Amino acid sequence: MMRAMNFFEHQEAARRRTSLLVGYYALAVGAIIVSLYAVALTVFRQGVAVHGSQPADAPLWDPGLFAVVALGVGGLILIGTLYKIATLRGGGEAVATMLGGRPVAPNTTDLHERRLLNIVEEMAVASGTPIPRVFVLDDEQAINAFAAGFTPADAVVTVTRGTLEKLTRDELQGVIAHEFSHIFNGDMRLNIRLMGVLYGILVLSLAGYWMFRITANTGSGSRSRKEKGNALGAIVILGLAMWIIGYIGVIFARLIKSAVSRQREYLADASAVQFTRNPLGIGGALKKIGGFAAGSRLLSPHAEQASHLFFANGLRDSVFGLMATHPPLVERIRRIDPQFDGNFAATAGGDGLMESDDAPAGSLVGVTPVAPPPLPTAAQVAIRPGAIVNTIGTLPTEGLAYAAGLLSAIPAPLRMACRETDGAQAVVYGLLLSQDAAVRAAQRDQIAAAAPEDVTRRLDELAPHMAAVSPETRLPLADVAIATLRHLPADGYAALRTAIFALAAADDKITIFEYAVMRLLTRRLDAAFGMARRPVVRYTTLEPLLADCDLVLSGLAWFGSDSAPEAQQAFAQGLAELGCTGRLELRPQKEATLTALDPALDRLAQATPPLKQKILAAAAACVSADGRVTVDEAEALHAVADTLGCPMPPLMAQAA
Repeated sequence: MMRAMNFFEHQEAARRRTSLLVGYYALAVGAIIVSLYAVALTVFRQGVAVHGSQPADAPLWDPGLFAVVALGVGGLILIGTLYKIATLRGGGEAVATMLGGRPVAPNTTDLHERRLLNIVEEMAVASGTPIPRVFVLDDEQAINAFAAGFTPADAVVTVTRGTLEKLTRDELQGVIAHEFSHIFNGDMRLNIRLMGVLYGILVLSLAGYWMFRITANTGSGSRSRKEKGNALGAIVILGLAMWIIGYIGVIFARLIKSAVSRQREYLADASAVQFTRNPLGIGGALKKIGGFAAGSRLLSPHAEQASHLFFANGLRDSVFGLMATHPPLVERIRRIDPQFDGNFAATAGGDGLMESDDAPAGSLVGVTPVAPPPLPTAAQVAIRPGAIVNTIGTLPTEGLAYAAGLLSAIPAPLRMACRETDGAQAVVYGLLLSQDAAVRAAQRDQIAAAAPEDVTRRLDELAPHMAAVSPETRLPLADVAIATLRHLPADGYAALRTAIFALAAADDKITIFEYAVMRLLTRRLDAAFGMARRPVVRYTTLEPLLADCDLVLSGLAWFGSDSAPEAQQAFAQGLAELGCTGRLELRPQKEATLTALDPALDRLAQATPPLKQKILAAAAACVSADGRVTVDEAEALHAVADTLGCPMPPLMAQAA
């Protein structure tokens, strides 16, 4: 039996498929240019395009003509591709908006939307993924959904109105788990690249169509018709050729898109079952699509461009299924439920909402929250570095129930506060307030000077509840608040960011939790507000990153150790996991500070997925070297994993 790939292998495979797509793109453009050159040369040899002349022995190779065709056609396709990629620069939000999506407000009072947000939050917290922004396609009554984005940090999850209203919580959870699989497996970036490539070739076909239409109807009443007839005829022929050849290119691009997408859908279905431990969830959703009159077909005129992103086929059935972006519905269901007989029961038109979801996450049918165990600072959690790496991009056993328990353990006023931007800012400020009375008073004055009055007021109101936040729930609380902060205006986020860094430095030291919050905030929001670029792969070998690995491992070794010998032992274990024993030395504690880690982590984030796997395993070896992982150490490792773009489930869940 073939071994299943882990998160890092999926990410590397997706990165290589993206490179392969560039190669296919170049081949397609080259084939189109050669085909159109052949047409242009034929027209020229017939003497149609040169003032009616009839060249006797025109050569088959005409560099000048080829250059004109190559520059014209290649430039047109390239411009179309770059235009589409530019319009999709906003990532998943741009795709959702293109299809008519509406962002769901965190403080929504719609029960269907509240249930959806709760499910997404549970899934994100359980997997360690940044909580995606959620959109709804209000005008689409079909049952469908998609996840889109360049990275987990800018991913969005979008569902149709039909999905919200027709599915039960279990079924909706199965659909969302399917979409989270696409986030984990690196499919999203490839899917957006496919949209750009297909659009560039489509532009050529459209340009040829209009050239043919306009030229064919030009000059019918002109007195110079005879003089220009041959030239117009040539343009008509070239336009027709561009239209036909371009459309053939579109067809082949769709075939490539379909071949890539179909296998990914099977994998995402299987992952959804694994994540939720409930095959009836996603299986029920697929059966409802088969029995529902509207099925999964979308009405948006842009649906074809994004068809490969959808949970189910969003278009009309294609001829012979050759260009279908999704496997047959019956086949998908039988892989989940082998006993399915292929008969779809008529979908009831009733509401899929079974009970109110204007309550804490995990309160609906389908998930029984598991209260997080009390975890003292030195909690004994037996964790192996390899096991930590294997959980990346997955949901551990009972992970959803544990996440629901974490979210339910957060005091209700704080959960409610996180649903609006003023409250979310107050929560983040409250998490960073010092326990020292004098420092806390100074921080309170800083907030009053920097934050809007409503935020300061909310901070004072929430102060008693902040004191009740347990160590294991404070990072999930920060996750939920940070997700809401995406709704801030750009100047509001800039002011918040500045104030948070000042708060953390108010007592001249930064704790691990403060550092984790700052890293999560900047990693997840800076790019969204145009303050940073998304990391790109620049390093394919470990050699240029050894100094950065040395600094990060030294920092983690000192954070979890009470003495120099303990730090040395932790560092040695990290080096062994990295495969660099004897090549690096433990940095002095004064050099391996939290702030010194920032530039090192930023460079490590530009490594290939296989390198990130080794780096994260080494980091895990450092924090678990003494056989115990504290809440602080778990938060530090979480910050490292998040910076590397690796969704890591809560370590403490393994103690549940």
